[in-house]
Amino acid sequence: MIHFLSGWQNIIIFLFILFKIGVQRPHYQMLEICNNAKDDDSDGLIDLNDTDCACARIEPVSLIPNPSFEEINCCPTSNGELNCANGWIQASQATTDFLHTCGWMGVAELPPPLPFPHGNACVGIRNGSSFVNWKEYAAACLLAPMRIGVSYRLRFHVGFTQARNSAKTTLALFGTSDCNNLPFGIGIPDFGCPTNAPGWKQLGVVIIEGDMEWKVAEITFTPLENIRAIALGPDCTPGVLNPEAYYFLDNLILDERSDFDFAIAATGAPCTESFTLQVPKFDSLEYQWYKDGVALLNETKAQLQPKQGEGNYVVRVSSAVECRITLPYTLQNPVTNVQLNKIICKNDTYQFGNQILNESGIYRDSFKTDYNCDSIVELTLRVSDEISDTLHIKIFDGESYQIGSNYYKKPGNYDILLLSTAGCDSLVYLDLELYHIFFPNVFSPNDDGQNDYFTIFGGNELLLIKDLQIFDRWGNIIFYKKDFLPNNDLDGWDGQTKGKPAPTGLYMYVAQLLMNDGAAQEFWGSTLLLR
Repeated sequence: MIHFLSGWQNIIIFLFILFKIGVQRPHYQMLEICNNAKDDDSDGLIDLNDTDCACARIEPVSLIPNPSFEEINCCPTSNGELNCANGWIQASQATTDFLHTCGWMGVAELPPPLPFPHGNACVGIRNGSSFVNWKEYAAACLLAPMRIGVSYRLRFHVGFTQARNSAKTTLALFGTSDCNNLPFGIGIPDFGCPTNAPGWKQLGVVIIEGDMEWKVAEITFTPLENIRAIALGPDCTPGVLNPEAYYFLDNLILDERSDFDFAIAATGAPCTESFTLQVPKFDSLEYQWYKDGVALLNETKAQLQPKQGEGNYVVRVSSAVECRITLPYTLQNPVTNVQLNKIICKNDTYQFGNQILNESGIYRDSFKTDYNCDSIVELTLRVSDEISDTLHIKIFDGESYQIGSNYYKKPGNYDILLLSTAGCDSLVYLDLELYHIFFPNVFSPNDDGQNDYFTIFGGNELLLIKDLQIFDRWGNIIFYKKDFLPNNDLDGWDGQTKGKPAPTGLYMYVAQLLMNDGAAQEFWGSTLLLR
């Protein structure tokens, strides 16, 4: 028998079947929303920390090959070996020096400031000499040409040797449209700057000055023609100088100015309410700030007051066609560490913050600086009614040692009663000695086995002769030696100059000595050579 079901019964059966077999629905993967500080796709990663939110970095990429001179094909062994650095060209007859920790590290009298700012290498350039218009340049053919009418910036580190050889000077950037214009002035040591050769233009300059340090310098310019090669070195001012000027270059980043300008800049002092981070503002761009990769809600302007505290801040900058992210700005509130030493007399007290102290010890407290940052102060407090100190001092002959308002220059033992800065009686026992150093004032290099060499003699306290130079009466160096032991004739000067016996006469010497207590001293004097 066939039964016909009513309408509502058919509906119930249909729904039951659907429930039993299930309905296939498309599955859509949830993507991370990049500006809501939430983990939208439940993968444990929020906003910029998720690869769904990847954007290109806004950072300059140098058009100069091997911008820090790290890629090398050989270790330098002497001056003028820029060819050891891949991609760099010895631009002129006046040769640029290449320094690398694997080999040659510069001329002894022109030491570089260490460490190098980026890696293990740098170049040294000279501007002028006592005799010719000697100018040295580091040059390279660019990885891609700079385009006419586009604003560019060169940011680089410039290093300075001792101040007498690092006087204020002007460095210039030169460019040419043809790599075949390198090198220039071959065979002419005093050729001067690149613009003395055809095809070269000066693109910009920067004034530099320093003393045993590295500084960051910038040159911003807009080329009037496409530039294929550059040279960096002294400007075109005649370079006949005395003493000779010498400088170091490292980490040369050359790119369009826009990639430099979008770095996060800070104004004001950290820990203050006026401290601000900002990037350039353009009406056509949208901004979103992040701390440690997580969006800061409603922070969508080109400027931010980072009230969220220490961390890494970036800005995502979006246009109609792309997004890019700045390099991070690491905000770390400075903490000043200060050490104090204080002596008070017995029965006196010393106030340290909210503490009233009257016992010897080491105390620590935290204070706020004028800019509201933390300052950690460690106090070493000493309480004494009579302070007794014993000083064992050594001095060189001719020197003196000061205690209070008195000077002591003769060896001996002294009992000295002083009034300390705390107002307490202070008894000092001074044991004063002289270093035992002897410089021969005459020697006779006649191979008779006696006084044939000029060297330096001393007791056990003389550890090392760091440097010994001998000069003739015209001031020419005729003997030079570094880092040798005293009291050994064979290490001294044998009276020869350029392989021939030096004539009888008076010769000057300059010696740098290192004592076993770390004291160092330079001595000048003369010795008589007799034959």
